Amino acid sequence: MQDRPSGGPDVIALPPLILGAAIALGLILNYFWPAKVLTRSLAVPLGILIVFVAVAIGILAVREMVTASTPLDVRKRSTRIVTSGVFQQSRNPIYLGMVLLCTGVAFLVDSLWLLGLVPLFAAILQKGVIEPEEAYLERNFGEEYLRYKARVRRWI
Repeated sequence: MQDRPSGGPDVIALPPLILGAAIALGLILNYFWPAKVLTRSLAVPLGILIVFVAVAIGILAVREMVTASTPLDVRKRSTRIVTSGVFQQSRNPIYLGMVLLCTGVAFLVDSLWLLGLVPLFAAILQKGVIEPEEAYLERNFGEEYLRYKARVRRWI
């Protein structure tokens, strides 16, 4: 894949837009064909817990990237490989947080449709965002990124 003029990886779309589309599609499907996951008394607390974990992971990851002075915008050129904090456990904690957020929202609104879209959302992130980012990072950071990649899992 070719790099974009800005120097970043050639991803299919901004990850928050993909997340928004998945949630919107799940909510639309659920509106027209309601399909519950659990009883409301179980779904809501589980959803709150998952959303809390997702937001915490996202905040910790963003903090590490800001501290490292590397852009959050996937379309921009990365200035360094972030390997501290939550990046010691996952090479993609922001995307992990997004997948968890989608899962948590599915439980909060008690939508089997949205829950069923979570694996599709994760696959789209994997193929359309993460793999192009990894190729970009290998080209631009070489051995440094390959060592990090060998040490830390992609998701968890």
